[in-house]
Amino acid sequence: MVEEALTMEAGDDGAVDHRGDVLPVLSKRAANMKYEELIRISSPNEEGKTPGSPFFTAIGYFWLRMTNKIQFKNIIVSGKENIPPDRGTLCTAWHTNGVIDPIAIMLSHPKRFVIGARHDLVLRPVLGWWSRKFAVQPVIRKAELIRGGCSEEEATYLNGRSLRALADGISAGFGSALFPEGTSHSESHLLRLRTGPMRTVIAAAGISEVKGRPRPVLLPVGLHYRVRHLWRTDCWIEYGEPLEIPDSAVDEDLVSALKAGDWREPRAEAVVSLRDSLNERLAPMTPGAPDWNTHRAWHILGHLRSRAEGPPPADWKEEVLAARKERDKLSTVRDDEMVAKADKIARILDDNGLDGRDLTRDGDLRKASLVKGLYRAILLIPTIFLLPIFVYSCGIQATLGYKFGNVTDEGLDARTTFQFLLAMFGSFLFFSPLAFILILLSHFFLPVPWSELSGMELVVDWVILQVALEFMAILFMFWLSAKFIVSGCDTFFAAEKARSRSILRKSPAGIELKESTKEIISRFSS
Repeated sequence: MVEEALTMEAGDDGAVDHRGDVLPVLSKRAANMKYEELIRISSPNEEGKTPGSPFFTAIGYFWLRMTNKIQFKNIIVSGKENIPPDRGTLCTAWHTNGVIDPIAIMLSHPKRFVIGARHDLVLRPVLGWWSRKFAVQPVIRKAELIRGGCSEEEATYLNGRSLRALADGISAGFGSALFPEGTSHSESHLLRLRTGPMRTVIAAAGISEVKGRPRPVLLPVGLHYRVRHLWRTDCWIEYGEPLEIPDSAVDEDLVSALKAGDWREPRAEAVVSLRDSLNERLAPMTPGAPDWNTHRAWHILGHLRSRAEGPPPADWKEEVLAARKERDKLSTVRDDEMVAKADKIARILDDNGLDGRDLTRDGDLRKASLVKGLYRAILLIPTIFLLPIFVYSCGIQATLGYKFGNVTDEGLDARTTFQFLLAMFGSFLFFSPLAFILILLSHFFLPVPWSELSGMELVVDWVILQVALEFMAILFMFWLSAKFIVSGCDTFFAAEKARSRSILRKSPAGIELKESTKEIISRFSS
């Protein structure tokens, strides 16, 4: 599996921070800092229901939701009852999937967001324009500062300005998401937490005190992807219990500075204490594994124990919780032999594109369902007919997403970012002109006998109405073709897995797999 070979590596310059931790390798865009343009980014609007443009935010959320349904096969959200409705929330999560991580939180959270993002995202040609409409605030990371992207004074000023803007928005009752690890990564455990989110939410609590608002909370969020870099994978968004901001963290000096409109750093001991509390809450909501092999072994043990004691996990959330139980048990009672056997099972399955869902209750490999196969085959009929429409409407963005997702210099964790953004912006930019081209062609080859209508005004009104109806119908066909093609892809993936199970079942590796799974299930049953 690709995850195994991925670790945080220093760039050619070997840059590390003051603690000696390796700094992330910069992409070409991140290394090209345009400080003067960053200074001109406007602050969020505290009034109303959204911090950015209400019109463009509504459009943006619509396209985000549509693309998100295409990106993921299943999306599960739990713990929304932990989000207080009467105050702002700063969500924090581990960060392994680029732009997909904040999008997952934004779309599942009931409130609009004030957003802080890596500085280069707000200056990109298309994404940057939309970021500014969302009032995204740029942040300069230690990686850019140490490599000389700007001076320390400039970074301090810009980050202080951005953090103040985010704190104002959170205090006003909006949601927000900051990732305390400071970078998207490929590790199987939580990295050392930076202090940015803690400083921001403490400042927001101070502003709330000045303005007589309810004090915001710090909300840990678990982001769980079955295979984060694959299209049509499963996602579980887990909202944990909120952390209250203690009274001792909001001192008089901080409140006085914030009241004057300035940015002031909260006391270091208060920030560190809150960071340590967050780490205790957030770390268990990640895989928490020394490596991805161990993580997969825990998932296999979770599957096999569930089968030995009752029904298998019903969905991705239950799979994660089952694996978490195995992790916690093994942290108190080590069983290296059991983990080694589970690791062997996981490797065999993974080498054949399979996982714990492909096992039966007695540990054998599942056989293909004839009924499901016939149902999927029937669904392929409209898919075949809609394929030309899909190629016409989505072919460009699908091709670009595949290409750029596989050649990015930002690591495997950025693969889905490129695919998601190209799918969303490509559809937004291409659908309308492609629809009008079809309308023009249809009127050219199938002219309407306008002469039968009396009066120029009636002709104009009829043309406008007809074009509007045709435009909406074509957009609906574009969307319908995408949905059916996605369904067809799911059918193809399921057929490939059934084929892999059939081949593996008859191979020596399949025989070894069955013996190992039955041995573990018998141990769990005894």
